[in-house]
Amino acid sequence: MDILIVGGGGREHAIAASAAKSDRVGHIYCAPGNAGIGQIAECVPIGAMEFDKLAAFAKERAVDFTIIGMDDPLAGGIVDVFEAQGLRVFGPRKNAAVLEGSKAFAKDLMKKYNIPTAAYETFDDPAAAIAYLETAKFPIVLKADGLALGKGVLICNSFEEAKAGVKSIMEDKKFGAAGNKMVVEEFMTGREVSVLSFVDGKTIKVMSSAQDHKRAKDGDMGLNTGGMGTFSPSPFYTKEVDAFCQKHIYQATVDAMASEGRPFVGVIFFGLMLTEDGPKVLEYNARFGDPEAQVVLPRMKNDMIEVMESCVDGKLDTIDLQFEDNAAVCVVLASDGYPVSYEKGFEISGLEAFLDKEDYYCFHAGTALKDGKIVTAGGRVLGVTAKGSDLKQAREKAYEATDWIRFENKYMRRDIGKAIDEA
Repeated sequence: MDILIVGGGGREHAIAASAAKSDRVGHIYCAPGNAGIGQIAECVPIGAMEFDKLAAFAKERAVDFTIIGMDDPLAGGIVDVFEAQGLRVFGPRKNAAVLEGSKAFAKDLMKKYNIPTAAYETFDDPAAAIAYLETAKFPIVLKADGLALGKGVLICNSFEEAKAGVKSIMEDKKFGAAGNKMVVEEFMTGREVSVLSFVDGKTIKVMSSAQDHKRAKDGDMGLNTGGMGTFSPSPFYTKEVDAFCQKHIYQATVDAMASEGRPFVGVIFFGLMLTEDGPKVLEYNARFGDPEAQVVLPRMKNDMIEVMESCVDGKLDTIDLQFEDNAAVCVVLASDGYPVSYEKGFEISGLEAFLDKEDYYCFHAGTALKDGKIVTAGGRVLGVTAKGSDLKQAREKAYEATDWIRFENKYMRRDIGKAIDEA
């Protein structure tokens, strides 16, 4: 079967690499793709938000199955457009993708169905938000309601910080229309864990756990980013935590969406905080996490396409989802200055070192082809992933592999997976 992947980052490269391993897959297209994806798929110059063009392309090339990697097209209703034209597509419809598209919707859903999460209030008026914050307990969390590339969250330690945050989100529109509404949330402490899951509308199967590192600099300092690295599995995600989440969070969320007339088909990403009072939901995403996909998918034993088709067909209960008994660590190589300002267009060398190495992967996030050479084309440039027998070995191998890559203004965190040493 021929497939189309919509997106062009490290997550989509990881999806393409998994698809390429499937015996079911013939030709792979990716729109718009990137220089790394172009080595295993045919990149198509159509933007992820050009739904009609993408659907027309899928019909013209007789694409059998389309995978939507990104959040924006899902929230915008690309699955509805494809389904209306009789095309098989993996991902939630617009009315289900709202689980990520609106933090206020997600919080209200959790409150209604008693799914554990932080206490919160929602505001669409900046003055009302500031009045509430005058009596709030700090630190406190401000979240832009809509999609903000994983960056629309501010942790404020004082009223003055929070007041400035409200201005930034709701008045200055730092995150655009995502800040028309804002969630003010209780600050939770504990270990963060990411858990991805496949869902077919009624059945949920969780993948191996992972942990992301959002801050730009070592020691979890600096600005929030789309993710500077990750590891899988999390040593803090115990059997007891899993049992609690299976009962009170995972199936409860799927059932809640179905009860609301919004059956969810695709991937639900659960961002969890392991608090003293038990696991609570920090956030939902309606697709694979990035860079979480870069450590979870390489460890999956199943044929990814078979699992995705079972979701679309409502037969996920027939799948025995399995993962390798090992570990993976991903270190993101970024352009220095990310996520604020950075230069791009620098040639990347050393990529050939990954060609003959088992258990090493180099997923392209922000790369392009220029005059036959691969150059930097974004803030997050590459995700260097390695598998090992345990997390410590995987971490050592991943950092070893980062030395194989060279480009001007290369930057990375040096402490990805350091929490492993504390487990």
